[in-house]
Amino acid sequence: MQVFIICPTTKNFGDIAFTPGVKAVQEALGSRKTYARLEQIERRIRLTAEEVEFVAQRDSFYLATVGETGWPYVQYRGGPKGFLRVTDEQTLGFADFKGNCQYISTGNVISTHHACLFLMAYPNRLRLKIWADATISEDADLIARLQVAGYPGKVARAFQFQIRAFDWNCQQHIVPRYTVEEYNSTFQTGPPTKNT
Repeated sequence: MQVFIICPTTKNFGDIAFTPGVKAVQEALGSRKTYARLEQIERRIRLTAEEVEFVAQRDSFYLATVGETGWPYVQYRGGPKGFLRVTDEQTLGFADFKGNCQYISTGNVISTHHACLFLMAYPNRLRLKIWADATISEDADLIARLQVAGYPGKVARAFQFQIRAFDWNCQQHIVPRYTVEEYNSTFQTGPPTKNT
């Protein structure tokens, strides 16, 4: 007997992710009936206080975009806690600082507008996945609202994400990892030394 570990999902997520090909694989491997039921869950596209607080505590996330060729691109984004901002209950944004000037994510967003964000809290083994329509803006007022006080670097543009779906993924297989700050606050002993 096969046992499937099913993590809660939203109808929006199923609408986006459960393509005919995905459904065919689910059917073949025995999980389709369960996910068909979960697809009927009420749509959630507005962030609650729980998601807003989670976003505010992140100092990094992974950004996936797709280019005109259909190839995905995943980029790591990091900064001070809260650099990814919730601007309203359906919108996220961040100030884009000048980097290596490849502009792959920027070009992908301009051409296809689709993005997926993975926000990780490794110590707590939590993962928030957000599907969004993405846009790029050079609006000075928006950039000023997203600017990170005291953070060095020139802001080139702003990324905005209009949320289409989000999902808290299951904790299975997430390995706890700690920043130095998280380690110190969790274990109160300071970072490990080479001799330990």
